[in-house]
Amino acid sequence: MDIGVPLRELGAYDISALRDLILAQDDAAWLGNTYRQQQYDVHQMTNSIVMIFTDGSGWPNIEVQREAGWDILAEQAIPLMHRILADHYAPGGTIIRAMAARLEAGGIIKPHRDKHPSFHYGHRIHIPISTNPRVRFMIDGRPYKFEVGKVYEINNQEQHSVMNKGKEDRVNFIFDYVPPQHLGRDLAPGESAQA
Repeated sequence: MDIGVPLRELGAYDISALRDLILAQDDAAWLGNTYRQQQYDVHQMTNSIVMIFTDGSGWPNIEVQREAGWDILAEQAIPLMHRILADHYAPGGTIIRAMAARLEAGGIIKPHRDKHPSFHYGHRIHIPISTNPRVRFMIDGRPYKFEVGKVYEINNQEQHSVMNKGKEDRVNFIFDYVPPQHLGRDLAPGESAQA
């Protein structure tokens, strides 16, 4: 969603239980769902533990499904997502995607904009799980540092990219929330998606 700024900090949250759970997962969990890596060139150097997902087919009448990551992450992720949503967003919307995303040490996510209509209407929220000083998240040509223990919303309608020049993987938990006023709507030409 175009939130009018490149990045909005949503504040500090206790992510310790979710962080510990995600970082304890083995490669089988990370490599179990390769849809994003196969469908989107920019995500080839990433792995995901996907909890909830839609490919957006049939927008605005999309189908949101629980994936294998639900059984792994839901117990810790759902209460945290609901706390963040209650603090910052209108109630009654829908989480349409939720996943842990890992960018390998030395990996990059090339510059891109999230183009599907669901991204025009959805808030893209990042919860840093692990990072290192050599991770650079670029939005609209400017570098940003994400701190573990804080939560952020990114403007995914601006060009963004990530470089991990460190020796450790970068892991974020990411979820997309579509507010109630945008559920089941097509984006009209020239219409702003700001909530």
